[in-house]
Amino acid sequence: MADPCVSRLRERRADLLAQPDLVGRALREAFVQAYDSELAGLLGEPGPGIALVAVGGLGRREVAAGSDLDLLLVHAGRTDVAAVADALWYPLWDSGIGIDHAVRTVPEAVAVARGDLKAALGLVDARHVAGDATLTAELVAATRSAWRSGAAARLPELHDAGLERARTWGEVAFLLEPDLKQARGGLRDVHALQALAVAQVADGPSAAVLAAHGLLLDVRGELHRLTSRVGRRAVDRLLLQEQDAVADALGVDGADALMAAVSAAARTIAYASDTTWRRARPLRSRRRLLGRRQAAVRRPLADDVVEQDGEVVLAKGVRPDADPLLPLRVAAAAARAGLPIAPATLEVLETCPPLPSPWPRPALDSLVALLATGPSAVPVFEALDQAGLLVALLPEWEHVRSRPQRNAVHRFTVDRHLVEAAAAAAALTRRVARPDLLLLGALLHDIGKGLPGDHTDVGVELVAGIGPRLGLSAADTAVLVAMVRHHLLLPDVATRRDLADPATADAVARAVGSREVLELLHALTEADAAATGPAAWSTWKAGLVGELVRRTGELLAGFPAVPPAPLEPWQEALVARGDLALDAREDVVTVVARDRPGLLALATGVLALHRLDVRSASGFARGNTGVVVLRVAPRFGTLPNWRVVRDELRRAADGELAVLEVLRSREQAYARDRPPPAPPTVRLLDDASHSATVVEVRAADGLGVLHRIASALGECGLDVRTAHISSLGADVVDAFYVVGPDGGQLIDPALRDRVAERVLAALSP
Repeated sequence: MADPCVSRLRERRADLLAQPDLVGRALREAFVQAYDSELAGLLGEPGPGIALVAVGGLGRREVAAGSDLDLLLVHAGRTDVAAVADALWYPLWDSGIGIDHAVRTVPEAVAVARGDLKAALGLVDARHVAGDATLTAELVAATRSAWRSGAAARLPELHDAGLERARTWGEVAFLLEPDLKQARGGLRDVHALQALAVAQVADGPSAAVLAAHGLLLDVRGELHRLTSRVGRRAVDRLLLQEQDAVADALGVDGADALMAAVSAAARTIAYASDTTWRRARPLRSRRRLLGRRQAAVRRPLADDVVEQDGEVVLAKGVRPDADPLLPLRVAAAAARAGLPIAPATLEVLETCPPLPSPWPRPALDSLVALLATGPSAVPVFEALDQAGLLVALLPEWEHVRSRPQRNAVHRFTVDRHLVEAAAAAAALTRRVARPDLLLLGALLHDIGKGLPGDHTDVGVELVAGIGPRLGLSAADTAVLVAMVRHHLLLPDVATRRDLADPATADAVARAVGSREVLELLHALTEADAAATGPAAWSTWKAGLVGELVRRTGELLAGFPAVPPAPLEPWQEALVARGDLALDAREDVVTVVARDRPGLLALATGVLALHRLDVRSASGFARGNTGVVVLRVAPRFGTLPNWRVVRDELRRAADGELAVLEVLRSREQAYARDRPPPAPPTVRLLDDASHSATVVEVRAADGLGVLHRIASALGECGLDVRTAHISSLGADVVDAFYVVGPDGGQLIDPALRDRVAERVLAALSP
């Protein structure tokens, strides 16, 4: 005959599960109360020296319908403990209730915890149920003291266990059927955070993490209830077939909304876990425990942004409430340096005023620079998102945040897919004439998902408004819109049409309209596929898309280069003087001189001496006068004293200032430990202009890079008709329209080889 306590326990469990309005925390608390009261009745009054203790999930008050009961019978050397244990365990076994149990003294429990991480984590959350409360308090104090004293040795083991779970189970946020307990961002990660707090090497989980934890527990509770009704063994993996029912039980509007909430919660937990572990490394932990302080070393990264103790923080004296550009500047600097943004800095950035519309050009430059860092941008975007800064910068992001994709090919939510696509596109920027538009297009190509209607049509409408707000010109916005409209065009046509039929390439040519859009779509197609998953791309598909692009490009060849923009009146006045001169209005610098070789190299070199980053530049001839127009930004601080810059320009022109030598010495002084950059590339293109050869250079950015390239071209006797120069994150992307000594395109193979060799040699360390 079953014990009355066990019978009542089964009845109470069944009654609780039959109440559909009892969900979430209320259901868990009801379970705990039922278990505690009936277990106490089952134990009876054993007298002093014996206590029944809940550990693990029951100790944390996280029980669900299918949870095993983790119980420890603690005693102080009582000789009758075996009989007490039998009277407790046997009725539970006979009832079919799952239990994980042990009988130990306090020293035995501490010894087991020292050698078994799982046991240690369970005991960290120990909670008194019945019997001798003083003995339970002794156990809790002893096990927590042992956990703290052994933290230096145990925390690496705990950290490695989390990494192994992530490798084995994946990430809750991005799985179609996640394991809510074991996968990264799941319940086990919260348990680890709580254990770190007990070890006193980190603060306890934040309110946001506790809310995310509660949501996952709510979902798990309804998943267990659902499976128990159909007689299945309780599992923690949220299968597709159960998601709608779980959503209904929790009052959520459908499976998509449920999975978006689960993804957002898991990302909050995962981000907090990363941040906490970073700050709870054993070295940092010991320093905190011993109360030692080390002098902070601050290294400048960008204007108002520095590195301190392995994190990105603000420089002293910065006023975030007066600088709307600061969040993007911090983000770009963090991604370039490959460092995390300090949590306190993220909080401060929330006080920055919103960016005006349209964005100032430096804001767009910072966004592009952030995207150009590739994989380093992904954790920075996640930090911005967790701080609420990403939606503030791009309100349309709200519709794609943590949105699931009901397709096994996709391995990420919509928002993470867009960030990963931009990261993949960063590796392809050297293949296109407008890498900035490639990066922006990759970030926005699926921005229409999450809203009613076809996501491409919706995305086109959204991007038509986003482009001008970011500060893009009407022409650049049109290109961005075309990229969104046709982001599926190349793979769809390449795999479904006859490429040998001239009508196929003709239709694509008419759709894209220009070689610029075509090459951007080609790179976007690869980046989109790389961010989707391994099944989205193959050598076969790459070959088909490449052949389609080749055939379409032949139809679109022959367009002339865009002429330089007209000059402002103050620039015309400078040109009229004819002599060597420099003038600057805000961030636009104009340099003129009697037409002479090397003017572009001269100008860019002198500006580099004053730590000015050249964002873009164009050079051309006006009669006998050479003109160079540059848009610049200070690497640190403010713009220089232009009178000093003019004097150094004249000294350099007269040979009194060895620009290249000074630049090289400074570059060595400011060199940092970082992964080696990709090698530079030089291409000579004849079909981009009817009258000139385009020398296209892609190289890692650095002090004086533009000066070295322009000098190499001058040494080859080339005349630079126009120059289109832009800095893109860690790269420079330069296109020089040059003619040879005879005034025409570079035909001589020997000259072409010499140009490539000289430019590459100039860029070598």
